[in-house]
Amino acid sequence: MAEKLAPEKRHSFFHGGQKVFEWDQTLEEINIYITLPPNVPTKLFHCKIQSKHVEVGIKGNPPYLNHDLTSPVKTDCSFWTIEDDIMHITLQKRDKGQTWASPILGQGQLDPYATDLEQKRLMLQRFQEENPGFDFSQAQFSGNCPDPRTFMGGIRSD
Repeated sequence: MAEKLAPEKRHSFFHGGQKVFEWDQTLEEINIYITLPPNVPTKLFHCKIQSKHVEVGIKGNPPYLNHDLTSPVKTDCSFWTIEDDIMHITLQKRDKGQTWASPILGQGQLDPYATDLEQKRLMLQRFQEENPGFDFSQAQFSGNCPDPRTFMGGIRSD
């Protein structure tokens, strides 16, 4: 049932008419997907994840991405991998349940409607996580959706 509440599609971040990366989010993570250039050995790519900053590039060249993050992440739980010419960066949110309008601070923000849809989906993920015997995949909110971080006393920590 929880997989029904997973991100349905990735959001794309474009700059200068070029797709820079795609991304999605869950209650706990931000996932960034970067299509790597062909014919570059994977061992030359690097990714540096800091609490409020991410840097991605090819060793010996200026960084491809070098930006502050929208919100802080847990660096000890964040990581990156390369598979099938895609760099996948998993950033563990410091504030579980926080809805990010973009991974990059001040750039590529989702419009208010898309942000509201993300917040509703994350709220349903929270309900599903807290009540695993119920199916919330068809649930709907009328009006404004509450903040998943603070609704009814906030997210329970393990």
